[in-house]
Amino acid sequence: MKPFAEFSISETYPIRYVLTDIDDTLTLNGRLPSEVFVAMEKLQAAGMAVIPITGRPAGWCDHIARMWPVDGVVGENGAFYFRYDGGSRKMMRRYWKPKKERHADRKRLDAIQRQVLKSVPGSRVASDQAYREADLAIDFCEDVAPLTPEEIDRIVACFIKAGAQAKISSIHVNGWFGDYDKLAMTRLLFEEVFSENLDAIKDQVIYAGDSPNDAPMFGYFPNSVGVDNVKKFTGKMPHDPAWVTEREGGLGFAEMADRLIWMLHGLDQRFDKLLQGG
Repeated sequence: MKPFAEFSISETYPIRYVLTDIDDTLTLNGRLPSEVFVAMEKLQAAGMAVIPITGRPAGWCDHIARMWPVDGVVGENGAFYFRYDGGSRKMMRRYWKPKKERHADRKRLDAIQRQVLKSVPGSRVASDQAYREADLAIDFCEDVAPLTPEEIDRIVACFIKAGAQAKISSIHVNGWFGDYDKLAMTRLLFEEVFSENLDAIKDQVIYAGDSPNDAPMFGYFPNSVGVDNVKKFTGKMPHDPAWVTEREGGLGFAEMADRLIWMLHGLDQRFDKLLQGG
């Protein structure tokens, strides 16, 4: 991983989209610093689309799509994307699975929930579970005493044994039934909302994250960035980010945004001088 302070103008110039995880990437100690909101607003003002890609629930994502300075949000690890049109005051909700299938999946996830809580004492259903539509989130350190890596692996094993997918974030194990993930739904969002083939423009995207469930995105996007706290997972993920910030969490995201904007501003100034014959 290279220091993001070395990210150059030539690499900045094509960036049109900023994708980002939320927990421990935009947040710091469980809170969203004011610098993060300002950074997202500045990125939009500079002409970049901002899109959170998160494991957080549908209820939260409805709020995020409406209230945050973002251009859409992928939630529940790829179960859907939401996009709010401020002009028409309408929310676009696009799910990977139809409602009937999601309801059937819920019964199977309820059985996994019972097995996890029985098999792994100290685990708990995530406090945001009531607002989820497609997955099951098991808390291992957000609102409970931190579990050991071995206990977290046992939670994952319960999902896998039942035929579900399971991903470990910085705070939860999320499990679901379906062949989707963050990247699959991101591809769909780009195709349906931005009329873009993600494979063709991935060098125009930056992805910021912090933990193992971001590894597929780190591996896919050449301009992947880990905030400083990603270092504790170095060597434990199939893909590390290409770049790393000096600061952790949301402060690292703001550091990344400031450098992008600063370099774009410098490039604009150079272009203006060329137009003026300087």
